[in-house]
Formats: sequence, C-alpha cells, structure tokens
Amino acid sequence: MDELRNKVALVTGAGSGIGKAAALTLGAAGVTVIALSRTGGEVEQTAAEITKAGGKAQAITADVADDAAMQQAIGEIIRAHKRLDIVVANAGINGVWAPIESLTPDEWDTTIRINLRGTYLTIHHAVPHLAAAGGGSIVVISSINGTRSFSTPGASAYSVTKAGQVALVQQLALELGSRRIRINAICPGAIESEISDNTEKRDTKRIEIPVEFPEGDIPLTGGRKGKAQDIADAVLFLASDASRHITGTPIWIDGGRACCGSVGVAGRGKKTEVPAMRE
Repeated sequence: MDELRNKVALVTGAGSGIGKAAALTLGAAGVTVIALSRTGGEVEQTAAEITKAGGKAQAITADVADDAAMQQAIGEIIRAHKRLDIVVANAGINGVWAPIESLTPDEWDTTIRINLRGTYLTIHHAVPHLAAAGGGSIVVISSINGTRSFSTPGASAYSVTKAGQVALVQQLALELGSRRIRINAICPGAIESEISDNTEKRDTKRIEIPVEFPEGDIPLTGGRKGKAQDIADAVLFLASDASRHITGTPIWIDGGRACCGSVGVAGRGKKTEVPAMRE
C-alpha cells in the first residue's frame, strides 16, 4: 500500500484500544498520523510509539464533542501538514447501561454527545479539507450493537448511537461521492480492550433475556474475543486504494457472533454477559 505514504490521517480516540491499534497500523504504512483524544498522556504515548518505529505522528488533545475544540484541532492539522486524507472516527464510550426507566436524561445525553455528536463534528470539520486534497477516506467505528445485535441489557443509548453512525455513513456516501470522498463503517463485535473498565452498569441483571446459543459465543474463534488489530487491519484496507470502489458499507467484524442470533447464554443454561462491543 505504497500509495498511503505521505498521506495524513486523523484518528480520534487514539490513546488506547482500537484507536491506538489503527494509529500504529497506519503509521507503519507510512501515513502521517494525528492521534487525538481527550487524554493527552495516552495520545502522546501513541505518537511516540509511531515516531520510535520510524513513522511520523502528532498528538492533539481535544474533546470530539466540543465544536470549537474540533475546529481548532482540524485547523492545527492543516497548518502543520497542509492536507488531510484519512479520518478514522473512533472516539466513543459505552456510557451507562441501565433499564430505560432508570437511565437518566444526563446519562443518555452524555452517550449521545460523545458517540454521535462527536462523530458528526469530526466529519463536519474534516470534509472540506478531504475535498481540497482531491478526496479521501472516512472510517467510522460503530458496533454490532444497534446494527446487527440488540441483546445487551440496558445499552439503549449506546445502541442508538451505533445505529445512528451507520445511518450517517450510508447517507453521506451519496453526498460525498461526487467529491471522491469514501465513507464506510466498521462494526466490531467483542474486542479485547479497556472500554469495559469504563462502563457503568446499573440494575441490568433484571432485564437480561437468556437465549440458547451454540457452545462458544464467537464461532470463528471458539468463544475468544477479537483483537484490536483485527479492526486496525480493516481500517488500513478502507483507507487504501484497495477499497477504492467501496463506500456506504458497514463491515461487521465479530467472528460470526451476531450471525447466530441474540447473545445471552453460551450453551444451554449457562449465562454469560455480553462484553463491550468496541474500542
């Protein structure tokens, strides 16, 4: 993928998990990577790892849901690098998982703000510069939750944001196509990451709906979660010319998990909780 050399990519949520793996993978392919996150120390570490490996990187600390902050961040990228070719809109949270009657408006709004507004603002401010570069690729990291699977107890706000991201991708594929900007979504299943540690679950046991499920809840791997690199490799493909005729497409990367129906029980009578679906 030599065509990626000298390209410039913005990766949001690049401090850990999927975002970091995507940033490192793009950096190894010769892309200049701007690693962005609300957590400055983490993205500085990501940028340092890319640089140490011989790549080019810059760290920016910003809240993707803050309009002024994202406008400033994109402006900083253009001033420093004169162009933007690739955007990986990965930043997001699981938020609070709780029964709908006890999920508070503030908890709902926080998840919507970061996951959906953050994706919108990232794309909103990036598109003029992608167009100025002659086109480019946007990759939105969604989830199987809300798009292919609807069985995580209490994850209503999260699922709405993931469904909304896919709808946005499909809507914008037409709108951006004439400017040679491709936009696609990756919908991970269970991935080994730190995001589960930041998920607040409240009273979800009483709304779990057990279902029968084949032994091992991820068929392709015998129940083992995927890795962030599995997603990063797909990001690299979608960023490259190898995917030049692909746009408006959600790609589910879940080892066949959601193909088997709802997730709630791995094997008859054996209860299991659905893990975090992204990042």
